[in-house]
Amino acid sequence: MLQSYEAIYDHGQIRWLTDKPPVEEARVIVTMLPSQASAATQPWRVPSARIAGKGRILGDIVAPVVPEGDWDALK
Repeated sequence: MLQSYEAIYDHGQIRWLTDKPPVEEARVIVTMLPSQASAATQPWRVPSARIAGKGRILGDIVAPVVPEGDWDALK
């Protein structure tokens, strides 16, 4: 039966956050999660305020600009 144990890997050492598994040797799968500190410091990408309101739609945003007959991919 598979069981999960939460631990922190730090400089080659495993520090168990919950009870240590009751085994001397086992095959393991490690899933790496970002640390709380690095996840919080990465800012979201935000467009520059200098471009706000400067975009324009120049035609139908759903239909193609050129006829399908001019597409090389369909040949």
